[in-house]
Amino acid sequence: MFPANFTERLKQQKYIDAVHLEEALDRPSPVSIRINPIKWKGTPKKLECVSWSDYGYYLETRPLFTFDPLFHSGCYYPQEASSMFIEKVYKQVVNDLADIRVLDLCGAPGGKSTHLSFMIGNKGLLVANEVIKSRAGILAENITKWGIGNTIVTNNDPAAFSRQKDYFNLILVDAPCSGEGMFSDLTVRNEWSAENALLCSERQRRIILDVWPSLKENGILIYSTCTFNPAENEENIKWLSEKTGADSVTLDISEFDNIQEIIYKGIIGYGFYPGKINGDGLFIAVVKKTDGSSGVTKMKVNKNDNQLTGSDLKTAEKLIDISQNRLYRHDDIVYDLSLPVEEYISLKNYLRIIKGGTALYKTRKDDFTPLHELALSCRMKKDAFPNVDLDFHQAISFLKKENIKIKDAPMGWILLKYSGVNLGFVRNIGSRVNNYFPTEWRIRMNTPENVQIRQIDWNILV
Repeated sequence: MFPANFTERLKQQKYIDAVHLEEALDRPSPVSIRINPIKWKGTPKKLECVSWSDYGYYLETRPLFTFDPLFHSGCYYPQEASSMFIEKVYKQVVNDLADIRVLDLCGAPGGKSTHLSFMIGNKGLLVANEVIKSRAGILAENITKWGIGNTIVTNNDPAAFSRQKDYFNLILVDAPCSGEGMFSDLTVRNEWSAENALLCSERQRRIILDVWPSLKENGILIYSTCTFNPAENEENIKWLSEKTGADSVTLDISEFDNIQEIIYKGIIGYGFYPGKINGDGLFIAVVKKTDGSSGVTKMKVNKNDNQLTGSDLKTAEKLIDISQNRLYRHDDIVYDLSLPVEEYISLKNYLRIIKGGTALYKTRKDDFTPLHELALSCRMKKDAFPNVDLDFHQAISFLKKENIKIKDAPMGWILLKYSGVNLGFVRNIGSRVNNYFPTEWRIRMNTPENVQIRQIDWNILV
């Protein structure tokens, strides 16, 4: 049964077919993934594409992602299909903007952040933020696996960003909400209440107003929720427009008859409703900021604390395609930052940064230890280390951080691969091969029988 207050409200929303929607919400959500084409040239066999994403696919059943080495190496991300519409929005509103600065304010677990990271590419910077510390760690892990290297991960309340005024060209606020679009999950449905929905609406207003000063003049804010509640959706956008003078932005959805346009007092939003679309419920709206300084952000730079040495630079050049002004050392770890060093140091004045770029290696007296982030980086040089391609069972053993045997392994550091994609490092010291997969990421579950049969079947493009 659906909550009575929810059912009664749906009947009042003229743009929703309440009966059809509730029937759809009683069915399981579709399973979908999005490919990382920088790492992986495969596509799932005989499966339907997500119509608004060039890299999204529906799966017939949910595979065992935990036991797929390609998932751990960042070749794809399990992402809900409706949320992939951010790709169409990005292409329409900011696609060709150089040196773009983007904020994903509520980024965990990482679906939209990894998506934005791919779309930005080498054109700029993504700041992926999460206010809850434990979830920020999960976000950092998924950004690391994705490996594009243009993203920093922060753990801040939205109000912290107001101190960095006129900095971002684009802000995505995928706001915490009452979750009605995910009512196919009975836990979410049973936790819903009208009182909580009201609290969500009030919290969402605080979030978007807190972050508003950090958006540049003519910058774009994308607001989304996974609920159908007008108080959390179009009414909030109307409130923001009245509060700030923001202009509502119309999107071209002419090729998608199944997306519902929502017009409310001059505000335009877009609704994704299960039964009409093959995905969970979603609301999305876009506004443009009409005021601001429109000048170059003045960066507050404290003393440069970069401890980089000439030796560090020579080592890094052997490992990765680098820009010297992004190479940074703190204590005994050398990083390839996602932004220039001075800008990074400036942001540290305002933000709690938990991942500033790619941790390349840890220095030792006359040597170095390569770090797992380097192995997953799309920018690591192909000939930096000897490499060995593992079979499936060897790869699972590595991901469990077990001891593995590699026939005729060279001495020293070895980059392990699976299906040609980097997995991580081991070190052959002669008597054994030491496994350097991160302990906190290891697979802890027992391996099910016939696990390979329950993975994604791929077409591999050469």
